[in-house]
Amino acid sequence: MPLYSYKCKDCGGKFDCLVFSEKDKLEVKCNKCESKNIEKLLSTFGLGSTGSNCAAST
Repeated sequence: MPLYSYKCKDCGGKFDCLVFSEKDKLEVKCNKCESKNIEKLLSTFGLGSTGSNCAAST
């Protein structure tokens, strides 16, 4: 499953999200402000699960 890193253009928050399908890509939103104004970043390889598809990163 692809893990993508995103950055919110509104609040600057960064988060990672597992994307299972094209539909999921359209529903990705910021964990902090719930904005859909996001950009995909280059991500590093990661394993594990947090119980949801998206997780905030530090």
